This record gives sequence, C-alpha cells and structure tokens, in this order.
Amino acid sequence: MEPLLAVHNLRTTFGGVAVVDDVSFEIRKGETLGLVGESGSGKSVTAFSILRLVQEPGQVAAGRIIFQGRDLLALSEEEMRQVRGAGIGFVFQEPMSALNPVMRVGAHIAEALSVHGIASGKEARHRAIELLRAVRIVDPEKRVDDYPHQLSGGMRQRVMVAVALACKPPLVIADEPTTALDVTVQAQILELLRDMKREFDLSLLLITHDFGVIAETADRVAVMYRGKIVEQAPVRDIFRNPQHPYTRGLLASIPGGEPGTRLKSFDSAEFSDHGPSQRGAR
Repeated sequence: MEPLLAVHNLRTTFGGVAVVDDVSFEIRKGETLGLVGESGSGKSVTAFSILRLVQEPGQVAAGRIIFQGRDLLALSEEEMRQVRGAGIGFVFQEPMSALNPVMRVGAHIAEALSVHGIASGKEARHRAIELLRAVRIVDPEKRVDDYPHQLSGGMRQRVMVAVALACKPPLVIADEPTTALDVTVQAQILELLRDMKREFDLSLLLITHDFGVIAETADRVAVMYRGKIVEQAPVRDIFRNPQHPYTRGLLASIPGGEPGTRLKSFDSAEFSDHGPSQRGAR
C-alpha cells in the first residue's frame, strides 16, 4: 500500500544555509510517526515545509513531498490552500499565538468549514459546537462564543485540535502540542490526540522534543539532529536498542532515575560525524 505522505530528500534553506537537509520519511494510513529532536533541530521547519508555509527568507530548495499521490511542491498556491485544512490539519505549538484574539472560538472553526465549502452560517456554528464537544470541552454551547483569552491553555489547545479536525483531514501534524502545559493537561491532550486519531481515522505526524510523549503516542520514530534524520525505527526498537549515539544521548538524559540521582547531560556536537541509521521501515 502506498504511504499517505512520503517526503523525499527535502531540503529547506535560510540564506543558503540548510535547516532541513536531505530529510526523507513516510507516514502510512492510521500511523503515528514521532519526529523527535532538540529545539533547533529542524522539526518545525520540516512541518512548515510540508505545508509550504515557510516564511521568507526561507525556501524549500529541493525534494519531493507526495501526499495522496500528488507532489505538494508542484501545486499552485490555490491548490495548496485546499490541501491545508481539508487534506492536512495542523495543530500549532502555541495556540494563543495561532488563534485570533478578536475572533470567538466558534468563528475559528466555522472559518475552516467555510473556506473549504463544507458549511456556513447556522450549520457551521452547529458543527463547531459538535467539534468542541468531541474534543471534550465542557458546555460547548456556551464556550463556542468565548474569546481565546477566556480559556485556559489546555482548552485553547483543544480548540486548536478542533480546528485541525474540522474538515476531517486524513493527516494531522501536531507541532509540540503539549508545550507550556502542566503535566496533567499534557496527559489529557495526548489522550485526546490518541482518541481523535481512532475516532476520525487519522494519520498523525507528532513533533516533539520529549521522548516520553513519543513512548505514549508514536508507532514509529524519526530522530532529527542538525537538520537531518539520523535514525528511524519502530518505537519499541528505539527504546530497546537505539543505534545512533545521538539517540542514545537523548534517551539517557530523560529524567526517571532514583530520587537524588544526578541527571545525565550530553554535548550534541560530538555526534556530528555519525551517519544515519534506519531500521524497521515498512
């Protein structure tokens, strides 16, 4: 079976410097791929490259991005607008920045429905309420008229998930969806993503720096370091037998030892000479 999304040799540059460098991976229907690495490793730029949302002076310099059989880099901007939202939903890292502060919560969802010709007016409002209920916002009939600042961080992130799911896209990209949330809310958002994946029959690209999130959510893992993917494998293989020293360093630095145990640290620069490792590709 052909993958839903196949990224081939993607290269994205800023001022001629490659921030994403020869990146390749696939996501199949119903699969969650975790893209993990330190801040600045190129994870979010990879996501924005897929959606062709890289801001100048950045540009996608090379590669192919095949989604549902079409190369997204060959589409017109009008065609890409149809892909964004209806084909690929996006959950932004910081909802307070992504949500328009002067638009009501329901209007954000209604706008996504209207842009893609799915619903408008009262029908769009009704669907917005149903989506808020689906993402477990209490009293959605009331919350639909709230502004983003009236919601907690966790509720705003749920609204972002509702917007991403509004047009029932087959693929959702979630960019650090639990950043800046407390541990309890993080767990709730991850549970929500798992449930939504099952309920809406989604594939998911989950971008994170947190291997704990990967362990709970992903089927496969791609480890990103300095713009390159250095290791890909099923999640169990990564945790049981990481091949690349950078992956081993990330795993070793996860808190979780005995109380009072000194945390391990590592200098990521020492891993630059090691080549990529890939196992268990399907």
